[in-house]
Amino acid sequence: MSDRAEAEFAPPGEVGGAMFDEAASGMPDVQSAFDSRHLAIQRVGVRGVRHPMLIAQAGQAALSTVARWELTVGLPPEEKGTHMSRFVALLEAYRTRPMTPAVLCDMAGEMLPLLKADRGEISVEFPYFMVKRAPVSGAESLLDYDLVWKVGVTRKEPPRFELSMQVPLTSLCPCSKAISNYGAHNQRSHVTAVVAFDSPAHVDVDALIRLVEQQASCELWGLLKRPDEKFVTERAYDNPKFVEDLVRDVAAHLRAVPGISRFRVQAENFESIHNHSAYAEIVG
Repeated sequence: MSDRAEAEFAPPGEVGGAMFDEAASGMPDVQSAFDSRHLAIQRVGVRGVRHPMLIAQAGQAALSTVARWELTVGLPPEEKGTHMSRFVALLEAYRTRPMTPAVLCDMAGEMLPLLKADRGEISVEFPYFMVKRAPVSGAESLLDYDLVWKVGVTRKEPPRFELSMQVPLTSLCPCSKAISNYGAHNQRSHVTAVVAFDSPAHVDVDALIRLVEQQASCELWGLLKRPDEKFVTERAYDNPKFVEDLVRDVAAHLRAVPGISRFRVQAENFESIHNHSAYAEIVG
């Protein structure tokens, strides 16, 4: 960030850094100069920052992962630029702190005075791992899920938290089962649920993933023994689902979860007998 390095580092109480005396350095603060075009910028900041992150998990040690971050603020029409390095300084301050939705909201709130902004957003995308036990043998393995947490903040309103998760699963075609003398085609599917919450305190990531998995023809595991493979094959055959069934079943269960203000559910079946996918989406 040498081309946009700021002269003044943030106070220790804000991001855990040391104060740099801008006045004593004699270096101009170009970003804070007046801009005569009088055009406000809605979102300006850093995108595509890969940075370590710890994720707090109930009853377990914090999960270490690598996240891709985007941090932005609104820029008033009279200001020339924002202080880009302060976003990275904020990330550094939270690097060793286990992250939860509530902590991310706190981080976004801290970003506003740090950048002297009235509104801002943080988005963090990362792989999330859950320990799963195979259905018959009980063999343990990890399964990965793609998650995105987003927070929008202003100085006058509570933070707005949104979670996006992509859950892989198995779906078996009801039509194929009904018309065939034996067998039915199945495929791996992705269900993506984007869920907004009234409060970050209501977010239970593991419970939401399990909610989605339970609507599939069968869920996935990283490690299966032969008795487990027999189970998942027969489980899917006994529980056929169209892509329409997937989105409707997930949506129906999300409606019953406390604290959810709105949601969008997408399902994509990577068809095993076609060179295209089946897709459905529902908004609630």
